[in-house]
Amino acid sequence: MNWFLTDEQKMIVETAHEIAVKKILPVREKYDHEGIFPWDIVQALSEADLCGLYIPEQYGGFGGGVFELCLAVEELSKICGGISLAMAATALGTFPLLLFGSEEQKQKYLPGIAAGKIIAAFGLTEANAGSDALGMKTTAVRDGDYWVLNGTKQWITNGENAQVYSVFAKTNPAKGARGLTAFLVDKGTPGFTFGKHEDKMGIRASSTTELVFQDCRVHTSAILGREGMGSIVAINTLNYSRPGVGAQALGIAAGALEESVRYSRQRVQFGEAISSFQAIQHILADMATQVEAARALLYATAKSIDAGEKRFSKESAMTKLFCSDTAMKVTVDAVQVMGGYGYMREYPAEKRMRDAKITQIYEGTNQIQRNEIALQLIREAASE
Repeated sequence: MNWFLTDEQKMIVETAHEIAVKKILPVREKYDHEGIFPWDIVQALSEADLCGLYIPEQYGGFGGGVFELCLAVEELSKICGGISLAMAATALGTFPLLLFGSEEQKQKYLPGIAAGKIIAAFGLTEANAGSDALGMKTTAVRDGDYWVLNGTKQWITNGENAQVYSVFAKTNPAKGARGLTAFLVDKGTPGFTFGKHEDKMGIRASSTTELVFQDCRVHTSAILGREGMGSIVAINTLNYSRPGVGAQALGIAAGALEESVRYSRQRVQFGEAISSFQAIQHILADMATQVEAARALLYATAKSIDAGEKRFSKESAMTKLFCSDTAMKVTVDAVQVMGGYGYMREYPAEKRMRDAKITQIYEGTNQIQRNEIALQLIREAASE
């Protein structure tokens, strides 16, 4: 399908594809098995000027938006959904800064992020605060010109490999949602250390680590927005970032589809390529239709966000929901098409299936996305 990309956008896709094939493909299996963070791929993305796709030109970025970011993440994820997270999760950690950061904060961090010298992370989730963010236990107490953070964040993507973290803490527990505040915390700040490194089912080339704060002092200038705006920062960030999860999921699904078609033409049973069997043809047809439908929703949502639409939380949730469900369905079908070979670690089908599952869980489970979609539908009907 022709999406009428600009020449610059076509170049983004071509560059990301080249990196995926030449740099990621040779190390994909090793990095997945050993859980290696892809520093060499980050370097390649930096050299290709892809790290700043969504960052304004005034801070050294490309000047694009969510759409350009999604194009690159999709292409990288066709080869490895775990390695692509080094870019996608940095965007998640950067969106709070882009949306709510002061000019001083932006000048301090964005040029380094755009150049690929700084990796960012998003510190919201805790052991008892997943879908229920208000259940977090991390606190920040004012002490003169500083805030003292105490608590532990769990399952943080980019983990110990980031250099700056958007961290959320309760500054006034009595105020509920209005009692959360977002802070920028630098790696190496006294009192900020790392805990357990998670051993995951999928996306194993992406580090997932606990962030531990023990009397960690950060200056008031580290606050994103204002005190008490943490919930607003988090919600808006996720509305912007969820298409990125959709792009990761779409890339995983698209890669699985390409592999399945290729395999079906090569695999011979009963004297014929299995691509000649109607049962296989129907599976492939459904996979292709689902991938194209997911791509249409993702691209439309990303373009709407970049065009300045003020309300897109429903569409953002739909994108994350549909693309991730598609990734799970398509990767399971890919394993089925490849049969016993698909189940073996020697082939990438089982890896894609493992990688796909997390896209239905993080940045809001798909059950939470359905809640959000329904809530927005009801609100829209009530306002008519």
